[in-house]
Amino acid sequence: MGTISVFESLTLDGVVQGVGRPDEDTRGGFEHGGWGEGFADEVIGRFVGSRMAGTGALLFGRRTYEDLLDHWTSVPDPNPFTEALVNQRKYVVSRDAATELTYPNSTLVSGDVAEAVAGIKRDVEGTITVLGSGELVRSLHEAGLVDEYVLLIHPIVLGSGTRLFGAGARTDLVLEESVTSTTGVVIACYRTT
Repeated sequence: MGTISVFESLTLDGVVQGVGRPDEDTRGGFEHGGWGEGFADEVIGRFVGSRMAGTGALLFGRRTYEDLLDHWTSVPDPNPFTEALVNQRKYVVSRDAATELTYPNSTLVSGDVAEAVAGIKRDVEGTITVLGSGELVRSLHEAGLVDEYVLLIHPIVLGSGTRLFGAGARTDLVLEESVTSTTGVVIACYRTT
């Protein structure tokens, strides 16, 4: 049986929208896209590399899947992500059962998301890593399917944008590990109880 690990970059006020590029996600008139630029360092690189090496599968919302793979497959070589993203087994959640997935090793998940992801969790050995995909994360959180949160908390407050968590039931977490980057990003690994 697998475990679901949510891997998110967020601001101190919980915003997960548009971390990578100015045009990444402008929904709702969001104007702070690319807020994560300039925070990457060796500490984060090593941590991400070690965590991704143990991944049994990736789980994405459709929008994040398309954006992330489109971006990393167009970045010139060498980069540390393209090969891993393309070759890794991927499950992609979409409301549209006719969604076409254009990258290899991709399986569409539609219908009852909680039920489908619970099935994936039963069938996949190792860690099932959710990258980004805020709406999917909120759905999995509400269904009690998340085993771990790996949060890269950036030292910035935006004041607007889509946040990782909305209204919902209380969830207690246990801090398992924390690392601080040279740029002030706190990487906190929490296990759900």
